[in-house]
Amino acid sequence: MAEECTHNCSTCSSNCSSKEKNSLMEQPHELSSVKHIIAVVSGKGGVGKSLVTSMLAVNMQRLGYKTAILDADITGPSIPKAFGLKKPIEGDDKGMIPPSTTSGIDIMSVNLMLEDESRPVIWRGPVIAGAVKQFWTDTIWHDIDYMFIDCPPGTGDVPLTIFQSIPIDGVVIVSSPQELVSMIVSKAANMAQMMNIPVYGLVENMSYVKCPDCGKEIKVFGESHIDEIAEKFGYDLLAQIPMDPKLTALVDKGWIEMMDNNYLESAAEVLVRRTKGQDAAK
Repeated sequence: MAEECTHNCSTCSSNCSSKEKNSLMEQPHELSSVKHIIAVVSGKGGVGKSLVTSMLAVNMQRLGYKTAILDADITGPSIPKAFGLKKPIEGDDKGMIPPSTTSGIDIMSVNLMLEDESRPVIWRGPVIAGAVKQFWTDTIWHDIDYMFIDCPPGTGDVPLTIFQSIPIDGVVIVSSPQELVSMIVSKAANMAQMMNIPVYGLVENMSYVKCPDCGKEIKVFGESHIDEIAEKFGYDLLAQIPMDPKLTALVDKGWIEMMDNNYLESAAEVLVRRTKGQDAAK
């Protein structure tokens, strides 16, 4: 970046990384208003990324912020299922209107466009990436304080498109206790660093299961390595979520908004502080 950067890339002749990043950004719908965008990512599938996205959205809504979820996991969309949402997406020539959950969380997902939610979406990467962009550019997001993007796992085409096309404030990385996952998390962390996107912290899912009789915490997948990863990259450990049968049952029934645990309450509060800190620094 030039020493006397004005942060106005349209009038700058320098070829710096900031200009390249800004040139790829897609503009939101002209009627949209979204204050903060947080991407929830993971280096691999099956670690509970969509669950964490849903829980963070519920907790943020409970804090009094208007919340939305952009389900960018096109081939494996599970967000509508967690909320029991089956309302179709409405729209006209002006744009698409995302349906809202019982508590008022706006959701855009490809599953809300299918007549049969079990029908597979068999698209190639560029088409999937284009659909994600349209969820951002063609959807009218009304007065959203916090949008969470449920990213597909890995560091491939779609996560890259999201990082380059949507103005993300920061990311939350989801992990599980297995030692193999530690390496995969490092890939996601390194990708965020390469894209110059702040990492707000780590969430470990399936950390343990609590014995219903004695209350002992049983490490089903062995000892966690999340503290080592957090220390390695200098990230906060936002939460460790246990394997909770009650939570699983709520998701299966589409009642995630009825959860009564506090697993991610403090994590949501941390996200508010971090984004407000970024606002103050601008």
